[in-house]
Amino acid sequence: MIGMEIRSTNKLVHGVGINDATYNVYLYEQTDGRQIIVWRCPYYARWCHMLQRCYSDNWHERHPTYIGCSVCEEWLIFSNFKRWMEQQDWEGNQLDKDLLVEGNKEYNPDNCVFVTRMVNSFLTDRDNARGEYLIGVHFNKSTNKFQAQCRNPFTGKKEYLGRFDDPIQAHLVWKKRKHELACQLADSEHVTDERVAQALRTRYL
Repeated sequence: MIGMEIRSTNKLVHGVGINDATYNVYLYEQTDGRQIIVWRCPYYARWCHMLQRCYSDNWHERHPTYIGCSVCEEWLIFSNFKRWMEQQDWEGNQLDKDLLVEGNKEYNPDNCVFVTRMVNSFLTDRDNARGEYLIGVHFNKSTNKFQAQCRNPFTGKKEYLGRFDDPIQAHLVWKKRKHELACQLADSEHVTDERVAQALRTRYL
């Protein structure tokens, strides 16, 4: 048995969002007394996930970097976000809030853009696992040196850029290589939005 569900507009999504959809946002099958979702509105799914990142305590426990992020008042209403998303190149891509404006913590139509998974992963900067040193820098105890390393988005492999006595020097070498890769990415088939291309070219200067 196949049924449809319209989420109630009386209940706020993640405590803040208003679902004013005039259509069914979920399609589900009723099988052996269980409801199994077989389709969900992609606009609604992206909207919910955005709200979750900003307003879910459980999400913040697993992803503390999203603490302090928010959604603009306009986008707290689902139809407004959907109207914007329909005009974007969103299929297969991920919503980014801080590429166009580095450090931005508010999801809004002026600062957000959809990017490919490769671009999003490249910007995440997990190469160094952070720790106490500057990004892109790892201390190698066996050599007593600071090692610069950067993940190549095209090969998926980590590049080792040399060993240095000074962590700042190692970081600057990482930054230079990151800029080179960002420019290559901006000129590749993975970027079709000129705003994204320009942001990549200047991100690591």
